[in-house]
Amino acid sequence: MILAEKIIRLRKQLGWSQEELAEKMAISRQSVSKWESANSIPDLNKIIKLADIFEVSTDFLLKDEYEANSYNDEPKPSNLNQVSLEQATQYVNSKIQEAALITKGVILSVCSAIPLFFFLAMAETQRMGITDDAATTIGLVCVLMLVATAVSFFIKTNQFKNETAAIENQDFELAYGVHSIFSERLAAYQPRYNRSLFIAISLFIFSFVPLIVVNQFFDTSGMVLMMIAVLLLMVSAGLFFIIPASTKLDAYNHILQDKGADTEQTKRNKRAEKLAAFYWPLLIAIFLGWSLWTMDWGTTWIIWPVGAILFAALVGLMELLEKPQNN
Repeated sequence: MILAEKIIRLRKQLGWSQEELAEKMAISRQSVSKWESANSIPDLNKIIKLADIFEVSTDFLLKDEYEANSYNDEPKPSNLNQVSLEQATQYVNSKIQEAALITKGVILSVCSAIPLFFFLAMAETQRMGITDDAATTIGLVCVLMLVATAVSFFIKTNQFKNETAAIENQDFELAYGVHSIFSERLAAYQPRYNRSLFIAISLFIFSFVPLIVVNQFFDTSGMVLMMIAVLLLMVSAGLFFIIPASTKLDAYNHILQDKGADTEQTKRNKRAEKLAAFYWPLLIAIFLGWSLWTMDWGTTWIIWPVGAILFAALVGLMELLEKPQNN
């Protein structure tokens, strides 16, 4: 089998047109056409790039003695579940739909206290003709209703368990070409993820600024309560950006970790993510509890820079404790 035939065969197996292969190679379609018609031969750098794109060896491309039986279309015998391009794509789509439900549930949970703070602020400023007891009652009813709705969204995520179990709950290997395609998708998605992460972190950081400003210049309990509601809204907006973006990125990374072979960097990221999932909600709860107990918002904000430094220290401590186990 000559080089031209191998290029045609590999390109068609991945479902690419000559234009698509040319784009990946950063050359013209006419060049690909000449290669496949054997009117020209790619130079060595192009051969190396073709081998990388097709995930084959340069020997396979260059040596004519590598015939059809040297490159088998059929999956090699393996005890691992083989994941096709369609299955991998369906997994990512299911994770995105699951993340949409989780995002709704989390945002409703975070925002559930907003009506309570709003009505308490109205009662404090003697607006709407509402008393403290009535404000508390109405606010708590709203909290329960929103939390119940949030729970319903969490329950609905169970519908995706069967669709994701084959990839999440067992080791697997990717069918030919899938790794290359998903690597490209991940590279294309990374800038969007970075933007979402930047927006979310900015919202989290600046969410307590309105509280500080009100506490310094107005110092009225009604305004403070309203700013707590604003804080929760800003945190919810950050979650709206970060949860779907992180889920999609994790889905891509999980697909690319075929055969259960997590890299050391991936393991570190997972440990940090698990810590963050527990740490930051706890920090927010401590901040709100301390602030509401003392009503000293001008002091309690210090928990954020201290908490950020402590989080970095905990991540570093986890790495130190993990190293002896790896040696």
